[in-house]
Amino acid sequence: MTTADPLFSLAGKTALVTGGTSGIGAMIATGLAKRGVRTYVTGRDLSRTSEVARQLAQDSDGEVIALAADFADASSPSALAAKLSIRENALHILVNNAGTNCDGDLADLTEEAWDEVMAVNLRAPIFLVKMLTPMLKSASQPGDPARVVNVGSIGGLHVPNWEAHPYGASKAALHQITRSLAKSLGKDNITVNAIAPGPFPSKMHDTTSEATRSSIATYIPAGRAGEAEDAQGVVIFLASRAGAYVNGHVIPLDGGYIGAL
Repeated sequence: MTTADPLFSLAGKTALVTGGTSGIGAMIATGLAKRGVRTYVTGRDLSRTSEVARQLAQDSDGEVIALAADFADASSPSALAAKLSIRENALHILVNNAGTNCDGDLADLTEEAWDEVMAVNLRAPIFLVKMLTPMLKSASQPGDPARVVNVGSIGGLHVPNWEAHPYGASKAALHQITRSLAKSLGKDNITVNAIAPGPFPSKMHDTTSEATRSSIATYIPAGRAGEAEDAQGVVIFLASRAGAYVNGHVIPLDGGYIGAL
């Protein structure tokens, strides 16, 4: 499916969505594939990622291709870039979505848990941008830059009522990296923005139980958790001609939560 409005058209583009096998990543990958984007998704296990990619392709009637990547491994960004460069000459859209969490009391925090969160949520995105910059440059056109969309979190915009020190720190840093990369890569006709989601259904956040839905309704002005179309819509906007002049911003995707604080 492609949109008839060229302002929001993504037809013919190529995208990479890290962590695209579940949660917001799978939502975004499906939305892109529906609009004619050849979409690569990553997961740690290739066989499972391939199975999910086939399902996403069926759901979207688009092209979804699986690649393996474990971003806890420092060599993963360069290895992933090498795999992609064998298949593609240019990359129009990079969505840095892969992430992990570690919550609990400060007394229980370990150095290993801290390092893993920082590796996946912070180190991997910036080094993947570095490794893929040549492919992003190749995709950029006058008036239609290549796009990087980093998936941050409202946990990087405020301190929640539970302890998640590494996660919040990593996402706040990712927001700042978004701004600094936007300034650095703008001259190469590459825009860099971030979205900061609130509660969405994912492995890290159960939004389906009645207790959770009731709780969300008390602090999210929209009265609900995010849905697939919410995540897809903002990324489609940022990746299309409609968002070509948006650069260096962190967009809360939270039903009004941060704005109402």
